[in-house]
Amino acid sequence: MAVEGLTAGAVARRLGVAVTTLRTWHQRYGLGPSEHVPGHHRRYTDEDLDRLQVMQRLTAQGVAPAEAAAWARRTPLDGAPPAQGRHGGGSVIAVGDATPAARGLARAAMRLDAPAMRDILEMVVAERGVIGAWNDVAMPVLVGIGERYEATQRFIEVEHLLSRALTEVLGSVPRPGSWAPPRVLLAAADEEQHTLPLEALAAALAEAGVPTRLFGARVPPVALADAIERTGPAAVVLWSQTPASADPTQLERVATLPRPPLLVAAAGPGWPHDLPPGVVQLTDLSSAVLTVATAAA
Repeated sequence: MAVEGLTAGAVARRLGVAVTTLRTWHQRYGLGPSEHVPGHHRRYTDEDLDRLQVMQRLTAQGVAPAEAAAWARRTPLDGAPPAQGRHGGGSVIAVGDATPAARGLARAAMRLDAPAMRDILEMVVAERGVIGAWNDVAMPVLVGIGERYEATQRFIEVEHLLSRALTEVLGSVPRPGSWAPPRVLLAAADEEQHTLPLEALAAALAEAGVPTRLFGARVPPVALADAIERTGPAAVVLWSQTPASADPTQLERVATLPRPPLLVAAAGPGWPHDLPPGVVQLTDLSSAVLTVATAAA
């Protein structure tokens, strides 16, 4: 007999809550999975999910959990009190035609719920790998937050907390052992402070068995040249988020060192299309992993 319904992990991603939150709502308030097939864990039905959404909406509005659960258990569900909308829709991050996990992550981000964000990200990394988690879940939410900021000049705190959760999850991806010396150097351009995409690249390369040295933000050209001289990497990737930090002479210095890397790559939207000779432009995470891993091999 086929097992249908949703697992706790799938429901957590859709709602943008931690799995532990679902367990609490089940144990304390009776809002658990109702579908049961012998020999399998219980699954959440569509009706269960509807009730959980009512619970989530009401608690977000300040209703006491016990009272919210009582409303959620009502049948039919249209007996629940209406949502109290906020002027301007300020509590919503638009993620377009994104995955349920991305919508759940967006909800958790707007609630500033760091444990739920980490829970969702850890699950999608385990299920889809770093590249799938970055492209299909993290990026739509980061773009949505950026668009909300452009429209309202608000939600910097949302971006910061989500970025922190991403850093923690990407940093927890297992790295190759010390037997494999790093032959890849990843750094942000001089005065560039954005490093999340580099962290995603480092984690995705780790999944592919490629160790890296990640130097992070604002690496001065002299320090970068010293690091290359001391470590002799096969590949160097410089990230620039904005044109303000994207001076192509930084790349030219690396490419013309006495012992240049096999691969000098420019990553990020800040760099111009006209790059110094021999510099490769990386345009997306998937191709970046392939290009860098090939050079490191």
